[in-house]
Amino acid sequence: MRLLQDGITRQANLRPHATAIVFQQQRMSYGVLEEESNRLARCLRERGCQRGDRVAIMLPKSPVALVAMFATLKADAIYVPIDPAVPATRVQRILHKSGARWMVAAGAGQRLLNEVLADSCLGPQLHLIWLDAVIPANFRVTSCITPQEIASCSSAPIAYENGVDDPAHILFTSGSTGEPKGVVITHANVGHFVDWGIRYFDITAEDRNSGQTPLHFDLSTFDIYGTLTAGAELHLVPPETHLLPHKLATFIRDSKLTQWFSVPSILNYLAKFDAVQERDFPHMKRVLWCGEVLPTPALIYWMKKVPHVTFTNLYGPTEATIASSYYTVRRCPATEDEPIPIGTPCTGEALIVLDKALQPLPSGEIGDLYIAGVGLSPAYWEDKEKTAAAFVRNPRAYERYERLYKTGDLASIGEDGLFYFHGRADFQIKSRGYRIELGGIEAALNALGMLVEVAVVAVTTDSFEGTVICCAYVTSTEHKVTAVMLRGQLSKHLPAYMLPTRWQEFPVLPKNVNGKIDRRQLKEAFERREGLRMEESRKKGTEG
Repeated sequence: MRLLQDGITRQANLRPHATAIVFQQQRMSYGVLEEESNRLARCLRERGCQRGDRVAIMLPKSPVALVAMFATLKADAIYVPIDPAVPATRVQRILHKSGARWMVAAGAGQRLLNEVLADSCLGPQLHLIWLDAVIPANFRVTSCITPQEIASCSSAPIAYENGVDDPAHILFTSGSTGEPKGVVITHANVGHFVDWGIRYFDITAEDRNSGQTPLHFDLSTFDIYGTLTAGAELHLVPPETHLLPHKLATFIRDSKLTQWFSVPSILNYLAKFDAVQERDFPHMKRVLWCGEVLPTPALIYWMKKVPHVTFTNLYGPTEATIASSYYTVRRCPATEDEPIPIGTPCTGEALIVLDKALQPLPSGEIGDLYIAGVGLSPAYWEDKEKTAAAFVRNPRAYERYERLYKTGDLASIGEDGLFYFHGRADFQIKSRGYRIELGGIEAALNALGMLVEVAVVAVTTDSFEGTVICCAYVTSTEHKVTAVMLRGQLSKHLPAYMLPTRWQEFPVLPKNVNGKIDRRQLKEAFERREGLRMEESRKKGTEG
């Protein structure tokens, strides 16, 4: 097993002029990627970055962002990718929780960075790596590394101290209390899946793979390390094309992609707008998806449009590193309601369906899904309580896995021996590939101090989102609050993908016999509204 940066170094030594990363009109070779990351790693070391330090990377997906990631690893540090589109308050919470002493940023993030640094506790401890030539004068930071300083450093290889069991990065997901949870991922966690994926999908230096998901999303980990370790080309998808299906299809054609990997909502979106032509994407070998359920009608659409492509469903939460199981679809589904399995465990992984007493269930019975094996995160960052609750000791002493991760998903084993997904067991949902704790949204709404009561539920729709977040709320008679006001205030604290898209004011929220909010009633109310919305849309389409 190797460190994650070793694969790029190997390719740079073998094929320095081969293209590693393509983004818009920019191409970066393996040799340049190696040299630039060496320079930044050396600069970090010389400035005092120590083994195990956390380096926050607040950059949009780009070649320079990947340079920063590899440089962090080469400096024996841990990178913390941060979405530059999230509110400053969330960035501040992540910085506080991770204890990051270093941050990489550039011009596009200047405004956000100024808001983040308004926290007087952050500025004095933060060392900034500013990658634009012009440095704003008003940054309140301890020190600032400039591009000129980085360029003056040697590009020679740098020695590492880290081993494969050391953390490579920390990925922050939404927590049920509204506080982000930091999932620690080691070099070995990623390396095991990358090795399996390269072998199973036969990824070679001739491949041209997509880089569709953002850097703070764990799917991007396979895009980056799976592609670059194999010496292939990584084509970063411009963010402006994501919601423009025909432009996205054009991007796939023009890039001559051989592999597409994304959340299902993107595939569903392309299908809804009929953006794929007959026998389209002639260079494409495989389409992979992960993060949520791909509607079977969308899969049928794709399999009929591009019959030369293989389709693989991957399953796995962030805590188990990228994916833990796979299923390559053998034939086009016969009906639109045919379920697609999450398949069989990847090498070194185990999926286990247990009852509430942690006893295994027979085939056909639905229970709690647990994961074990080489992909399991060692812990949530500096949170022993959450770690102990989610990562439990295996009660079956005869099994070789010591730890199990409780996914919160429901599953069963079919008569065919394959695993099938049956939804969430709690209030956590998947929407557009993001894992979202509805309780975290409620916590943020309650923290606004504008509502008497609030509850957040999720409803499945036929729209692009797949699953929409719905907010039911009660306001006081003294202070009238609108949905527009609530959304505006909430957007200051939560990323866009966590904001409810359906809002409804109630005189009082329904309660069950125990006096608790009856979420089932609320969900049914939103489902009725959604049905009426879709019916009105169909009528307008018919009249048009």
